[in-house]
Amino acid sequence: MHFINKANKYIKNNMKKIFISLICALCVMQCAFANSVSEQYLRDFTSGAFRPQTMAALYSMNDGTSYTMLSEDGTKIIKYDYLSGKAIETIFDVATAQNCNLKNISDYVFDSQEKRILILTDKTPIYRHSFSTTYYVYNIARNELEPLSQNPGLQNLAQFSPDGRMIAFARGNNLFIKKLDFNTEIQITKDGEFNKVINGTADWVYEEEFGRTRYFEWSPDSKLLAWVRFDESEIKQFSFDVYDHPYDKAYTYKYPKAGETNSTVSIHVYDIANRTTKQMDCGTGNNIYFPIIQWTNDNESLAVVRLNRNQTTLDLLSVNPRSGVARTLLSESDKVYIDYTNYTHLKFNSDNSFIAMSERDGWRHIYHYGANGNLIRQITKGEWDVTAYYGYDENSKTAYFQAAKEHPSQRHIYKADKKGNITNLDPRPGTHSASFSKGMKYIVAQFHNTTTANTFTLRDTKGKALRTIIDNKELQAKFDAYQLPTKEFINFDAVNGTNLYGWIIKPANFDANKEYPLVMVQYSGPDSQEALDRFKPDWEYYLVQEGYIVACVDSRGTGARGREFRTCTYWNLGKYETEDQVAAAQYFGKQSYIDEDRIAIWGWSFGGFMALNCLTYGNETFKAGISIAPVTDWRLYNTAYTERFMSTPQENDHGYEKSDLIENAHLLKGKLLLCHGTADDNVHFQHAMLYCDALVEAGIQFEMQIYPNKNHSILGAKTRYHLYTRFNTFLKNNL
Repeated sequence: MHFINKANKYIKNNMKKIFISLICALCVMQCAFANSVSEQYLRDFTSGAFRPQTMAALYSMNDGTSYTMLSEDGTKIIKYDYLSGKAIETIFDVATAQNCNLKNISDYVFDSQEKRILILTDKTPIYRHSFSTTYYVYNIARNELEPLSQNPGLQNLAQFSPDGRMIAFARGNNLFIKKLDFNTEIQITKDGEFNKVINGTADWVYEEEFGRTRYFEWSPDSKLLAWVRFDESEIKQFSFDVYDHPYDKAYTYKYPKAGETNSTVSIHVYDIANRTTKQMDCGTGNNIYFPIIQWTNDNESLAVVRLNRNQTTLDLLSVNPRSGVARTLLSESDKVYIDYTNYTHLKFNSDNSFIAMSERDGWRHIYHYGANGNLIRQITKGEWDVTAYYGYDENSKTAYFQAAKEHPSQRHIYKADKKGNITNLDPRPGTHSASFSKGMKYIVAQFHNTTTANTFTLRDTKGKALRTIIDNKELQAKFDAYQLPTKEFINFDAVNGTNLYGWIIKPANFDANKEYPLVMVQYSGPDSQEALDRFKPDWEYYLVQEGYIVACVDSRGTGARGREFRTCTYWNLGKYETEDQVAAAQYFGKQSYIDEDRIAIWGWSFGGFMALNCLTYGNETFKAGISIAPVTDWRLYNTAYTERFMSTPQENDHGYEKSDLIENAHLLKGKLLLCHGTADDNVHFQHAMLYCDALVEAGIQFEMQIYPNKNHSILGAKTRYHLYTRFNTFLKNNL
């Protein structure tokens, strides 16, 4: 009996051990499985597997009922019917075009009569948007392909004249015209020189901060060519190393830093028949900007948007190209900056009246002005912002636009008729955008939200769905297979009573009785938004699979909440944004399921600047922070962006001093991971190095990750995978 009891006890104890071992083994297996899933997600994310198929390459034809697209392999231009989606014909084929030795093409542009096509081959990048290429001209009727130019050198920004008989293009900082009827090439400027004078193409700061690369435009009758001339000879040069073996190379270019000298700009018009050039009297110098030039529907009127250096005054000018005399159509001035983007879709009607946006009533809305600049009517009204303008139908007097009318996190497509009635063309919650066929008969409408991948639908102007063009079913299935938790949209009142919007994601196996570490993601830059209902699988989903709660809040200064909210950070970048991110962290820290002692913040570029601000002035609210490619002193950043929000250092020395993170590096609290690419032509590696030096002087330990020869975006699948796993390791070690 004693033996049996002893045996039973032995079996019982060992069964307990076996059970515990099995539980542990299952936990390890579950953890390993979870890790393998999150690992696969990260590889998918960094390799671009969640990038949706889009309609970016659609080209609407003149008939308004058909469009063309480049085949997936880049060998054909195919014409399709809008309504049915069926292929009508192949307009260009590298295999059958005469004199064609190309394997494929990268892009194309039709002339206005759709008789010729400009063909683009491989693109050689210059900066973020600009590139050089070799252009070819394809004659559709003859099925013949010819080089645009027989002269050496890559070309830039080729553009057909409105009559289709000429092409203007840039090469070597000069402008040229190819006369197709005679197969002759004319050089219309000769003073272009690298790092000195640029004719018709943007200098670095115009490209980066005004978002345009081509600054030459044909008159409607094809008789005149207007352009902006940039004299950047007085701009100081900036250099960085491009590392190679056995010797590195120095890359040097013109980069105007806050308070320093800009390009001297002037506007010129070339008369094709007389071969003469005249400078326009609309201002010249290095303390003004011409972000937009555009011909009206009158051959005797060139529209020019002119900004003063601080961007607090905007003038829309009508310039006579023959006399050079400029008159002001309308002008806006304020104590804070005027947003030039309100004029990026400036539309002149057949009677030369025009459509533009303005924030004169405190919200971004659409206005209709007469040819003389007098206001005809305000097309949209209300306490909400128009976020994109699509076009104006003169016959029905209807404007089409995108707006955040329902909520700042939403974007919908609307139309406003002549009586001011506004119709939402698709009320589904999420993000909607549109492109219109010529003649505005059809709309290619894009829709997505946090759980729905991008779909493209053909609609009529009443909003009726006619057919699905792209459904991204495979991407949707791939995303759904991960069974990721959804974003919960939230709002709360900050310390000063301002209501802030954001979102939060909790792990799939969320337990309300546990305390989780929190990672806050943000950008926070002026007029930006991250708390949007859109399909954007990003790093946050990887983090929640790794056991973190992730949250995002848009602070004061961000977009879609009116002019006052957006411009309140003027002259004080970083101050209110930091207060709001700290308030957000403290709000989250009060939630029972978040460990207030384990909160981290991360950001890129302006977001990197903000991550450092939160560690510096956050009263130790944040235990750790990750800062990628941050601005550390606004005096080191470019003129057009910095001075738009801060004015010049000479005028706002106090604001620059307060936002100088290098000078205040000794105040940093918490663990820091600082990352930067050495070939960043936007936010120079200099920002990180000078900040590092200040941290060393203050005796503050930190971690750093450098990416040789990578620019501001730190691109590349392997590089991005390395970058995000580095982030994860840092967070695991410090939260």
